[in-house]
Amino acid sequence: MNLSYFIAKRISFKKAGGFSATIHKIAVGSLAIGLAISILSFMVLGGFQQTVSDKVYGFTGHYQVQRFTMSNAFEEAPFSLNSEFAVEYKQLPFIDRIQSFAHKAALIKGENEVEGILVKGIGNDFDTLNFKKYLKEGRMLRIPEEGTSNEILLSKVIANKLFLEVGDRVIMYFVQDPPRYRRVEVVGIFETYLENFDEKIVIGELQTIRNLNGWTEDQVGGLEVFVENPKKVDTYAPELENIMDFDLKLIASKDKFLEIFDWLKLLDTNVYVFVGLIAFVAIFNMGAILFILIMERTQMIGLLKAMGAANKQIRRIFFWNGVNILFRGLLIGNAIGLGFGILQDQFKIIPLDPASYYMAYVPIEWNLPVFFLINLGITLLTALVLFIPVMVISRVDPIKSIRFD
Repeated sequence: MNLSYFIAKRISFKKAGGFSATIHKIAVGSLAIGLAISILSFMVLGGFQQTVSDKVYGFTGHYQVQRFTMSNAFEEAPFSLNSEFAVEYKQLPFIDRIQSFAHKAALIKGENEVEGILVKGIGNDFDTLNFKKYLKEGRMLRIPEEGTSNEILLSKVIANKLFLEVGDRVIMYFVQDPPRYRRVEVVGIFETYLENFDEKIVIGELQTIRNLNGWTEDQVGGLEVFVENPKKVDTYAPELENIMDFDLKLIASKDKFLEIFDWLKLLDTNVYVFVGLIAFVAIFNMGAILFILIMERTQMIGLLKAMGAANKQIRRIFFWNGVNILFRGLLIGNAIGLGFGILQDQFKIIPLDPASYYMAYVPIEWNLPVFFLINLGITLLTALVLFIPVMVISRVDPIKSIRFD
């Protein structure tokens, strides 16, 4: 057996008593807590960014294709589903699906209140399965093949303002010349916790907007484009623009809701600084504790030198000791971080205020590459730090160290 490794095992915290055992446990605990917090920080950050991004993309798509116009109005200029883009988009393999929409400004009247809203008309190509997770009460719209069902979905915010419930019939007044109205039934109430949508959007039928605007059956206000890999959304724009008609424009949701995505990017910096400080403290503690262990074992070092042991052999003793602490710290830290992540992901034990955080509980994202990079980074930095205190061993004088007390 390797002599340095054998001695390192003999002075490990299992077989050392008193002060040495306490110091070993502090070192392991410091490293484990730092690693666990780092893992959880990135899991929560990734989950938060993923949840908010999915809500925005679920409502708007990753891109919107609209008719080019100089107007800044909420309502879009119509274009045909027989356009070049609507026909040729299937040639692009990264597109998952597209769905048609149109917006129209309106007023909705409750029993005692009137609220300004923006009706988003959807068609049969709308992804109802994806939207159902935001549905709190009632059901999705039933969109007939011909005609309209005169049904709407209200956000919980608007429903509370107007004291409306599922099954209520209300009147919507549309802003146009001459003004027109429709009596509709509230069949569902949704909630995304995003102010941009909950405070003004009402889900209605695309055919209703076509009828009000005098559009033909093949005309829409725009197309929402969903891609298969949202993480590469910035790279797809040139290919999409290549197949677009000259009078259409491409709008990225990241640009349309710039304040939301800039805020999510800012969170990256906060987490990096936070995790960096934690890692620095944990690694600094590791080096300091190894210094203490060397000082406590000064007499042993002197005896080994007096017996002919080389500095290199003695350094290996404390290096193996540090590796033992590192291994145990990584094992416990990963168990704590991943265990807590599993509990939060499955049981949602930590709630959040939706008004402030746009979600009802702390989200968790499972990102294996990030998990391995954190472990690798902590391992490399700690291993590097281990070499600093063991260099002190070469300066230890055997005679003085044996007398050291």
